[in-house]
Amino acid sequence: MSAPAPRPGRLPDAPVVLRDGQWWLVGRAGSIPVSDAAFSAVLDNFAQVVAAANQAVAELRTRQSDSSASGPGGRR
Repeated sequence: MSAPAPRPGRLPDAPVVLRDGQWWLVGRAGSIPVSDAAFSAVLDNFAQVVAAANQAVAELRTRQSDSSASGPGGRR
């Protein structure tokens, strides 16, 4: 199974944003497109890893809330 394509938007705690399939470096003075293919690939991979980590955390929280809702004698 292949990783999903990065979704448009800003990466958390990173000065980059994905707009219309193009990565942009963002700073106080403005923004410039990322033209290096290798750097864009690294950003794509990083965005996929962040998305996978966010999904894993959401799943763990769901499991924790499900197990606490079942009470002290519930499944774990």
